[in-house]
Amino acid sequence: MNHQDLGLTVTRIALGVILFAHGYLLKIGTFTIAGTVGYFESIGLPALVAYLVIGGEVIGGIALILGIFTKLAAWLSLPILLGATWMHLGNGWLFSAEGGGWEFPLLLVALAISVGLQGAGKYAVDNTDWFKARLPYQSPAEVASA
Repeated sequence: MNHQDLGLTVTRIALGVILFAHGYLLKIGTFTIAGTVGYFESIGLPALVAYLVIGGEVIGGIALILGIFTKLAAWLSLPILLGATWMHLGNGWLFSAEGGGWEFPLLLVALAISVGLQGAGKYAVDNTDWFKARLPYQSPAEVASA
């Protein structure tokens, strides 16, 4: 077992679980979709942004957990995570501060960049022959080895 592959897998799954939980349990389960849309509108963002954030967190989280289109999911989560960091800037550094600080959202930004740069690791759907055979394109490494 390669420790680097295991580390990449743990990082990817951790980011995916946090995104999924934040989107599904918090925004859908706790605040409801209508409540989340209302909050986004109350801070001056269009309702569409709320739907994109909810979908991005839930679908992106699942993709990261499974390791499907991993780099794409990680890069697409960055606007959401940067927005969350921006929303918490005025609350101080510590996430235990009232309203939550920006330490945790910034850590998620770093995790997303790490996964976006390094990929899924060995233990991901992305790396299965079954998945690769169904892609409409070949990666540059596959073209070079052909």
